[in-house]
Amino acid sequence: MHTIVAVIALMVVLGVVVFIHELGHFFAARASGVRVDKFSIGFGPAIIKWHDRHGTQWQIACLPLGGYVSIYGQEMMFDRKAYAELPADKKVGHYLTAPAWKQFIIVAAGVTMNFVLAWFIYSGIAMFHPKNVQLPVVGQVIQESVAFKAGVKPGDTIVRIDGEKITNWGELIIAKEIASNRNANVIVVRGEKLVNVELSPAERWGLIADGSKTELRKKGFFGGLLTGARETYYQSKTLVVVLKQIITGERSSKQLGSFITIAQVSGKAMEAGIFALLSIIALLSLNLAVINLLPLPVLDGGYLLILVIEGITRRKLQGRAMEYVIIAGWVLIAGLFILTMWNDLVRVFG
Repeated sequence: MHTIVAVIALMVVLGVVVFIHELGHFFAARASGVRVDKFSIGFGPAIIKWHDRHGTQWQIACLPLGGYVSIYGQEMMFDRKAYAELPADKKVGHYLTAPAWKQFIIVAAGVTMNFVLAWFIYSGIAMFHPKNVQLPVVGQVIQESVAFKAGVKPGDTIVRIDGEKITNWGELIIAKEIASNRNANVIVVRGEKLVNVELSPAERWGLIADGSKTELRKKGFFGGLLTGARETYYQSKTLVVVLKQIITGERSSKQLGSFITIAQVSGKAMEAGIFALLSIIALLSLNLAVINLLPLPVLDGGYLLILVIEGITRRKLQGRAMEYVIIAGWVLIAGLFILTMWNDLVRVFG
């Protein structure tokens, strides 16, 4: 039963996140006068398909894990010679016919929509799902821990970590993760005084929350929007830092997971309720956005970087060298897929 729920949850979560991402590319292309040939929900042969009045083929494919949008002429990005040889009528609605700034918007629209989706979800949760929040008040400090040696005391309220405002214990944990490999500057309120302490890197700081210090929080419209923006910022920043630490070797790559991890986490969230599932959708949407901004040629970030380089140098990057770069990008993506699958298989089967 749990497996069935996990599979359904995986399809729902990935379906929503990827659909919104591709919808960003779709609307940006349409607004830029570029033709969209196909919008596919899922991969493989189409189960259902239809055409809209602009000639775009919409389809639901047999493997509903993600999807894609096919923009007319985008595959010629590094083959300007083939584009130049096209007759005039074939250049109408062509991706390369659009100016570079419009191409930039088309490429950037996918990750932008993922950030907007996360913001929308987090804002909605803040408005419609009041919950008891654990305040950042220290209940106990473990003897001889990092926090104990730094002088943190029970009753202290942590208000800032490395300049970032802390309003609940969850934000404290996120800030601890971000500062996992360096000293963290922490400001606490003690009585009526502000006290500055420095916590050195450690797996745990040795702080235990005061369980009696909670607050029921429900936001209005504008407060919800601000809370959603704050949560989107914090989660995105955490993902960027964790990804950087994995790339530099400061954090183990064994923490990376594949579809199996996403399915398990999504399944548990679905069983927990709609708001838990929405939180997972928002977090995965941010994951997709952050990873897609990596400067790899097969990802949106790589294409954006190429457009920026072309704009600065006034030269178009093309030819066999770019083909090799694209191939190298696909090899890296394939290697990442194999690594995450291996991590999950080892974790599941020991």
